[in-house]
Amino acid sequence: NAVRSRPAPASSLAFSSGNLFYLLVAKGRRWIQLTVEEQKAHVMRLLDALEVTDRDKRLKVARAILYLHHFIQTLFLTCCDTEVDVLHWSRHNVFLLYDMGIFTALLELLSMEIDNNQACSSAVRKPAISLADSTELRVLLSIMYLMVETIRVQTEDERPEWIAAREAFKNELGSPLYNGEPFALLLFTMVTKFCSMNAPHFPMKKVLLLLWKTILFTLGGFEELQELKVRCRERLHLPPLPEDSIKVVRAMRAASPPASAMELIEQQQQQKRGRRSRRVQPLVKQDSLDTYNERDPFKNDDARDEEEDPEDADSGIEGEVDPLDRDVIIQPPPPPPPLRPPTERVNFPKGLPWAPKVREKDIEHFLETSRNKFIGFTLGSDTETLVGLPRPIHESVKTLKQHKYVSIAEVQIKREEELQQCPLTLGEEEVEETQAEMLYLGMLPNLSQYVIALLKLLLAAAPTSKAKTDSINILADVLPEEMPITVLQSMKLGIDVNRHKEIIVKAISALLLLLLKHFKLNHIYQFEIISQHLVFANCIPLILKFFNQNIMSYISAKNSICVLDFPHCVVHEMPELTAESLEAGDSSQFCWRNLFSCINLLRILNKLTKWKHSRTMMLVVFKSAPILKRALKVKQAMMQLYVLKLLKIQTKYLGRQWRKSNMKTMSAIYQKVRHRLNDDWAYGNDIDARPWDFQAEECALRESIEKFNSRRYDKNKNSDYMPVDNCLQSVLGQRVDLPEDFHYSYEMWLEREVFSQPIQWEGLLQNQ
Repeated sequence: NAVRSRPAPASSLAFSSGNLFYLLVAKGRRWIQLTVEEQKAHVMRLLDALEVTDRDKRLKVARAILYLHHFIQTLFLTCCDTEVDVLHWSRHNVFLLYDMGIFTALLELLSMEIDNNQACSSAVRKPAISLADSTELRVLLSIMYLMVETIRVQTEDERPEWIAAREAFKNELGSPLYNGEPFALLLFTMVTKFCSMNAPHFPMKKVLLLLWKTILFTLGGFEELQELKVRCRERLHLPPLPEDSIKVVRAMRAASPPASAMELIEQQQQQKRGRRSRRVQPLVKQDSLDTYNERDPFKNDDARDEEEDPEDADSGIEGEVDPLDRDVIIQPPPPPPPLRPPTERVNFPKGLPWAPKVREKDIEHFLETSRNKFIGFTLGSDTETLVGLPRPIHESVKTLKQHKYVSIAEVQIKREEELQQCPLTLGEEEVEETQAEMLYLGMLPNLSQYVIALLKLLLAAAPTSKAKTDSINILADVLPEEMPITVLQSMKLGIDVNRHKEIIVKAISALLLLLLKHFKLNHIYQFEIISQHLVFANCIPLILKFFNQNIMSYISAKNSICVLDFPHCVVHEMPELTAESLEAGDSSQFCWRNLFSCINLLRILNKLTKWKHSRTMMLVVFKSAPILKRALKVKQAMMQLYVLKLLKIQTKYLGRQWRKSNMKTMSAIYQKVRHRLNDDWAYGNDIDARPWDFQAEECALRESIEKFNSRRYDKNKNSDYMPVDNCLQSVLGQRVDLPEDFHYSYEMWLEREVFSQPIQWEGLLQNQ
């Protein structure tokens, strides 16, 4: 899926590449009949052919290599009969190619194509860019993507040499071995050149996919992150995590989404027919914070979406499914439960999924309030002295300390403050050369450019964005030279364009989330600087704009052609495509790709706004509550969890009327989101629920980030804390290179600055 630019030319590419591979290598013998040494000899022939100066010949050889581990001769030499065989021989060939040094050769060719100024200037002058302008780049990136993804994924039939090759390849990609920087920075450079319109022919979908998989391979995925977090807490002598967040989220069940207008009407009619309704007043509309603006294209469909259910409605409790729920696409609804007495209709959860947490700051605030009330004075940050406080306060403090949670970020911030205050006493910090540290060091000089470029691409690929003449063209590697002339061709191109945008959104969202999580674990201020760049580049309104669409339609989109997916297209004969078959799409009820993207964007929004009250106010200002509540219609537990988290942090700012009319949402927040024992989120009485100065908060954070970067990465020798040589002999003995014009003006300088200036030696002695 990832390497296919368009569905149509897949078989033709295989045919031409297969013929070339047959002529260059196979010579009539089946690939699986060759010994490993013979296979290596044939790969060496291809490697030698990559070094020719003729561009067309290099392209043909690159296509033969792509054919070797993508189609594996199945169309011509029939060495594989099943999809399992295809994947097995694909892995075998990829590890063989890596062992022979193909990736390094491809990297040199990729660097040449990036620095090809003639191709860049030619593409800039063209009025319309098509697939033909990036043929060699697409072939090179496809091979490299297949190698990275195939080697990255572990399977059950692992060989010892494959495990060793994986570790070696992982270290190579993350180390500054390619032109003095990690491989990911080369791809980031391609992204910035494309977004600055200096290289509009770069195939951005393939670049972003390769960049995402490279970061995923070198830094690790979410499970590796969890393991790193556990080891880091052990190293800092912190208590273990109260639970494994991945397992908790996987065990969650989706709750029934808020009822739509039609469901409310049907529910009211059933109640009127069955018994007299206890509610006389009609449903109350929410206040202006939940009323969406007049230009909402989906306002007619969800006109009463923000209204609360009647008192008798029993949906929204975890584990219970509303029989009227018609928006379920992730899980089919179970049959309606049998009639039971009203007292048994609500299935209360057996326990909350998360262990509650308390910060040190919360305990200090609680004791400060209690001391002011009962004693009349405070003891600052002292959380141990409880003299003079009544017994219930002692029990409360004991309960709070039982659930106290110290994060790695808090330890890192405290350590950084100590290093800033006592730089000479504590000495230099020993920084571990991890993959994340090397990547951050390489990204730091151009970090803002990378973030802005990624957000530009995300905006261009968002379904809600409108085409503008001055926007970047992300369809350069999907549009053919000749536009379609038949209905079938137009439908195939339309599916390709939509699928192309979806893959770009998926790659960017996953990439940003991985960077945020790994940098936060590596050091909190590395996370804060990329977060601040994202906020200043309007990432928060961009994500809200992304969700300001019919999210159900986006989740259930069918922009794929199953018969052309790999490895199905290799083993099976491709049927004739018709307009009817394309219009029908696949049989799945939802698109995992789009669901994955939505969850990633929600998690990014959570990370940007967590504990940042000024950014939370941005969610309120941009009226995110109705947009997020509409996303609850997707019945998927993980997506609902992060939507509810975003609603929880802004609940205290939305007013009493909003909370009163959204009790089902408030109940879902209570059931699914972790509790902070002293958090007054449901009432709005928290001291943090006051207006915040956005600029002051962000400027203070920016100052801390700059101090961190200056202390850790600024190697300026003129620093105030560098050791000074105060030995007279060694200072006078140093050779100083003087400028050429100094010799001409030296005597004049002596006369003006030394001989003509009276020196009061007695005054100098007295001052001493």
